[in-house]
Amino acid sequence: MNIHHFLEKSASRHAHLCPRQVLGVRTGLLAARIFRMPPGENPNKRMLAIVESDGCFSDGVEVATGCTLGHRRLRHEDYGKIAATFVDTKSGKAIRIHPRQDVRQRAASLFPQETSRYLAQLQAYQVMLDDDLLVVR
Repeated sequence: MNIHHFLEKSASRHAHLCPRQVLGVRTGLLAARIFRMPPGENPNKRMLAIVESDGCFSDGVEVATGCTLGHRRLRHEDYGKIAATFVDTKSGKAIRIHPRQDVRQRAASLFPQETSRYLAQLQAYQVMLDDDLLVVR
């Protein structure tokens, strides 16, 4: 499945798509790739996601990873940050992923013709390379 499938799924929850949803989807997809799990699924409840803000970002993480509150695989710790920690419960390994500090400026430089910063971010976050968009620790 490609990113657009997950963006559509996330957008259907809000009746629109916003930059934070895109960041959530990209963050979740990267975590799934790092842990070698199928995107949008959580086989054997292997992944635990702890999101650090609520709202659109967490919905993007949920659809990209298959981690849900109802299955106790998605947790919310409100630190007011666009970031998430992912734990592979099988191996015990954990990673924290967050956007680069200058991601908004990078988005604006990718779409200089866009007069709206919001729309520039919405477009750029979908096409930026993972290394230009996100930090993994």
